[in-house]
Amino acid sequence: MNLSIIILAAGQGTRMCSARPKVLHPLAGRPLLAHVIDTARELQPADIHVVIGHGADQVQRDFADTDIQWVLQAEQLGTGHAVAQAMPAIPDGNCVLVMYGDVPLVSRATLEPLCSLAEQGMAALLTAELDDPGGYGRILHHADGSICGIVEQKDASASERALKEINTGFVAAPAARLRRWVAALDNNNAQGEFYLTDVIARAVTEGTGVRGVMADDITEVLGINDRKQLAVQERCYQQRQAERCLQAGVTLADPARFDLRGTLTAGEDVLIDVNAVLEGNIVLGNRVSIGPNVVMRNATVGDDVTILANCVIEDAEIGSHSRIGPFARLRPETRLSTNTHIGNFVEIKKSDVGAGSKVNHLSYIGDTTIGMDVNIGAGTITCNYDGANKHRTIIGDRVFIGSDTQLVAPVEVKEGATIGAGSTITRDVEANELALSRAPQKTRTGWKRPVKKTKG
Repeated sequence: MNLSIIILAAGQGTRMCSARPKVLHPLAGRPLLAHVIDTARELQPADIHVVIGHGADQVQRDFADTDIQWVLQAEQLGTGHAVAQAMPAIPDGNCVLVMYGDVPLVSRATLEPLCSLAEQGMAALLTAELDDPGGYGRILHHADGSICGIVEQKDASASERALKEINTGFVAAPAARLRRWVAALDNNNAQGEFYLTDVIARAVTEGTGVRGVMADDITEVLGINDRKQLAVQERCYQQRQAERCLQAGVTLADPARFDLRGTLTAGEDVLIDVNAVLEGNIVLGNRVSIGPNVVMRNATVGDDVTILANCVIEDAEIGSHSRIGPFARLRPETRLSTNTHIGNFVEIKKSDVGAGSKVNHLSYIGDTTIGMDVNIGAGTITCNYDGANKHRTIIGDRVFIGSDTQLVAPVEVKEGATIGAGSTITRDVEANELALSRAPQKTRTGWKRPVKKTKG
């Protein structure tokens, strides 16, 4: 049977105290809803329907390139009402799985048994046991152990509130039956809402088998309603990421102080120190060492590279046997060849640096092509912006540039040339020549430094 997935994402999330729709709050650098959609796609459904309400336009804009069928719930009248809005687009012959846009950690492995039961004509619930089940609907059983219903916290008796098995909200059922059950819902309850959970009682009344599937990991099914719960789930997510990295052979100095907000592909004997934040797509070669407090986004790093403390690297490529930092910044479109050295307080943007070249101290290199075995002295600046346009600097192989040099682009320093310290270079420098731009030094004999006059 084809699978249709309904993701409920219409709630405002008032406890987040934010103008942003709850499902757009980030976990691991991505919206909560993005994590849920990713998991839904892993189940290979025929279609995905996302029910939106509060902030609907903003949600759709943020997922504009996503192959999603959007369903508007103009009034938020409960989960049953939300599912009812999506059902007209789903064929009777499909199975339906209901997911939640604010439950980002649920896995495909946990949801697959629900879909399997629905394919067999049953209604299936994902349940869990909590030491403190406050706030959740409780699972009610017949004497033989089968499920006979769910009672919400607000409507539960004292004995029902003592139960520890809770409803997570995830439901799977044949579409034709779910359509019939949802259409028959009423809002005769404490909240005046149409509860999706009430379809279980209707399934039981019809004689449809209702099975529960217990979640093995409670963190998978915890919803996010406020900032504290978001922070807790962030750490749960990062703990999973750290465990995967450790199992893959990556050494983490402290797994509790590691954040992976994307994907990491790492070679052998990689070491990552504390407080590293890796975002986007990160590829690390063999024997890479990443120091503390490093932030990386969409970076490719070759073998035997050392990245020292407090570096920021974004959309950059680093060749093998290179050394970066400390306190270096590699901005987008930076490409470093093999055996390059980029030192402390150096910023490089949209530049290519050739093999064996060094930019070790306090320099800015932007829109530049640097050849092989070049030495850039401390305090060197490529003046690439004239106030309206960016211009390129070209530095040939084996060039030596003295400290405190300004290269005013567009300009080319050709192979083997030397620039004296303190120079401002505005014209091309020919190969193997020395260029200087420096005022003559003057000494005034007998000069005395001014002193303050004392008040009589």
